[in-house]
Amino acid sequence: MNKDKIFGISTRYIELLVVLIGFITLFSGLIQLVKPTFILGFVGKTGSSPEAAHFFAIVGMFMALFGGMVLHAVYSSVSNRQIILWSAIQKFGAFIAVAIGVFKGLFSALALGVALFDLFSGIVFLLYLKILRSDKDEL
Repeated sequence: MNKDKIFGISTRYIELLVVLIGFITLFSGLIQLVKPTFILGFVGKTGSSPEAAHFFAIVGMFMALFGGMVLHAVYSSVSNRQIILWSAIQKFGAFIAVAIGVFKGLFSALALGVALFDLFSGIVFLLYLKILRSDKDEL
């Protein structure tokens, strides 16, 4: 197996994608935490209630935490495969939850873009996990 490529994709490119996804998740989570009604205005079907805005802000907090955690894991001197695994699971869960919200009419079709980004992110995280595992096997 060529250790510089996973499924024909450069391992460095995958790592850079993980970093980019981490920054996007951190930044968008912070915006959602601070301005939940602003974000709900883009992805929601109707105006947001104070309760919906509050819970959306809580989701934003966890997004920011997961984004920061992924960045920390990538730049840590110790391999953090567990963090990448759980972050992938979180991304797949977010994909499912947002997609269900769209199909139930809670979110606009625009939110499907968010769901697809989460699905893509989960796949990238699993590819990165494969890189981390192959690095461990070489030790």
